[in-house]
Amino acid sequence: MALTTVSGVEVWTRGQVVASAPDDASRRAALPLVSSRVWSESGRGGPLLWGRCRGSATYAVVVAPGPAPALSATCTCPSRKSPCKHALALLLRWADGLLPPGERPGWAQVPATADGPGTGDADRVPDAAAAAARAAERRAKVAAGLDELDRWLLDQVRTGLSAWERQPWARVEGVAARMVDAQAPGVAGLLRGLPGLLARTDQSAWPARLLEALAGLHLLVLAHRGLDALPADLAATVRSRIGYPVARAAVLDGLGGPSVADRWSALGAVDSLEGRLESRRVWLWGSASRRWALLLSFAVPGSGLDDSVAVGQVLDATAHRYPGAAEHRVLLEERREADDTSPDWPQAGVVETQRAWAAQLAADPWSTRMPAVLRAVPVVPTRPGEPWHLADADGTAVRLLPGATEPWPLLAASGGRPVDVFGEWGPSGFLAVRVLQPGSALAAPRLLEVA
Repeated sequence: MALTTVSGVEVWTRGQVVASAPDDASRRAALPLVSSRVWSESGRGGPLLWGRCRGSATYAVVVAPGPAPALSATCTCPSRKSPCKHALALLLRWADGLLPPGERPGWAQVPATADGPGTGDADRVPDAAAAAARAAERRAKVAAGLDELDRWLLDQVRTGLSAWERQPWARVEGVAARMVDAQAPGVAGLLRGLPGLLARTDQSAWPARLLEALAGLHLLVLAHRGLDALPADLAATVRSRIGYPVARAAVLDGLGGPSVADRWSALGAVDSLEGRLESRRVWLWGSASRRWALLLSFAVPGSGLDDSVAVGQVLDATAHRYPGAAEHRVLLEERREADDTSPDWPQAGVVETQRAWAAQLAADPWSTRMPAVLRAVPVVPTRPGEPWHLADADGTAVRLLPGATEPWPLLAASGGRPVDVFGEWGPSGFLAVRVLQPGSALAAPRLLEVA
């Protein structure tokens, strides 16, 4: 008879655990974490496996395994992968017989997304009251962490910003780790992006940029305190910025609004290094809906990012939007190559795009970028060291940010005439990504270091 330990589910083999990993990087990262020296309070019982894994912080990990490869998992680490490396390591410990039976501790709650056989069992899926209690517990933990953050923010302003020129990373790492412990990984990411402002801003401008970023964090703290009084879309944005998880199934069920079936043109992509993760933003334009959509993926450096949608590709697909004010991120379903593969895109001048950016900031004060296509011509600076600009037909110009591509190829692609340039509009200017003109696509962008 097969050994069963969790609600009648046979113990998984190591091969089954490895096969459930989202990518090779997660498999490799999980193996060193099987060691007992990094685990405490681990065990198994009822429908669950649980344990606390010590790394840069101590993470609470809970897994509800079903018949392989079905599982549900939660972890307090900031990883957006599911299962994360800690959950995989816990499953490997189970497969190796290293989890003793025991009574489930109070912190080890059933993952809210548990599914598969037995989901009707009250021991596997908590009732609404239990779910509400877990949500309230998390919110209280986040609120306590944000109170600490607010005191830290006030200390930065009171003592002055000049000290930030010396070891800025050391100033944020402790409070960022505290935000991870408080289950606010989004805030941790924002904090770890602050030192980059000093590197990407000239010496006369970085104090203002840093103060603006600190004020944005303070605004986020205040918004969370008044979360229940906010409009639904803005409240969803606040939760997203803080790092509250949003289940994929909930997005597909319409949490962010009705789905949109459209013909989507992939106009550009930007790879970025955000803290300890690489990210890829693939921007899509809907021909019928006249709306932007964002495919966002993350990976540890060197493991490879999602390349299922290539720049220049045109798809017929259904987009399910994430909740939030001015939210562009989507999940795509029922995707297939469109019959008409000629891409479509909008075009606007600088003033019109600036107004759209103002509207996005009004909806989401923490926005850092907005997709746009400018019909403009590159303007060479009159003196060395000054920034390039893009000027539209009215002569209105926007600063061209360095990063995704060099300006000289952009000038060569335009031939000195107005062209449609896709890029990301932000508070400091416009990041040109790609010229939307046959035969003049810019080279693939190099990795950017961003907040």
